[in-house]
Amino acid sequence: MQHTFIPVPLPQQTYQIAIAPGGLTQLGLWLQDRSIQSVKLGKKVLIVSNPQIWKYYGEIVQESLAEAGFQVDHFLLPAGERYKTLRSIQKIYDYALALKLERSSTLVALGGGVIGDMTGFAAATWLRGINFVQVPTSLLAMVDAAIGGKTGVNHPQGKNLIGAFYQPRLVLIDPDTLQTLAGREFRAGMAEVIKYGVIWDLELFELLERCDRTDQYRFMPPEILTDIITRSAQAKADVVTQDEKEAGLRAILNYGHTIGHAIESLTGYRVFNHGEAVALGMVAAADIAVQLDWWSAEAVQRQHQLIQKTGLPTALPTDFAIDAVANVLLTDKKVKDGKVRFILPTQLGQVKITDQVPPSVIVKALAGM
Repeated sequence: MQHTFIPVPLPQQTYQIAIAPGGLTQLGLWLQDRSIQSVKLGKKVLIVSNPQIWKYYGEIVQESLAEAGFQVDHFLLPAGERYKTLRSIQKIYDYALALKLERSSTLVALGGGVIGDMTGFAAATWLRGINFVQVPTSLLAMVDAAIGGKTGVNHPQGKNLIGAFYQPRLVLIDPDTLQTLAGREFRAGMAEVIKYGVIWDLELFELLERCDRTDQYRFMPPEILTDIITRSAQAKADVVTQDEKEAGLRAILNYGHTIGHAIESLTGYRVFNHGEAVALGMVAAADIAVQLDWWSAEAVQRQHQLIQKTGLPTALPTDFAIDAVANVLLTDKKVKDGKVRFILPTQLGQVKITDQVPPSVIVKALAGM
């Protein structure tokens, strides 16, 4: 299958998103290629991954880099959102120091969004910034987390409160790695794909509606899945290119995330994964938009049906602490002057940003789930 390259032209650094089925075996060659890399990378490379991903793809990536002449080592962290902490970052620092990594050295993130966020933050802060390459192996990371330069870790009081904007040198997406992705994690990634359809790309939303099933990798034809990944990555690149550091437009990428992050935090990151929480956040945001007379009941129903078809949750646990949401929302990174910003749809493919959502409207939306 033909490779697709999506440029991300930013003022400080332009890089490529490469969508390449079977591309893991070529990572080393791409890191040598000056037409893709804006700088010549040093010889030392440290791959950061987790044991599950390493079991499937570690040897392939390590051999590809070694054959291209790089000095390669790897470091494994436990899998899971609860390990996305400063303690894990310290462990990466310790290993980087032991290997004597230099500013010309490269950290390669091989894994999902958690590994990508942590590796990127370590790269941004070690020696005040070393090279960084994203090799996402989950759908969520392919279409969202690996693109755009957001890196960081969680604070006990909130998600991603510690971090930095730091762009990679390359994002290599190999859709073939999704064949080993658990069904629940595939559905989590599809939540972000649905998000792009709602906020940016009506044709993508309609493509998802036409699919017989969107809940498992094996039910999606490879060409359709590659198209979905490409359209989502292009949407993310388009938005990030216009607003790298979330001064305005980029905030729309947080559709479903404002309440979604609160749900994750209040359930200790153990009940819902990120995509499931985003799906619930989109359900809540849709209800809020209807209460404010911004969105039609028909559009809400179409979103709801697509979320359900994908096997994502649309209801909160019966014991969920709705009253605690307001306080958690105030710790969100998007709060400005004490007001919580929401991204709300006005039609499929278009959203608006507002900080004028009354608390009673939020509570009513959550109570109806």
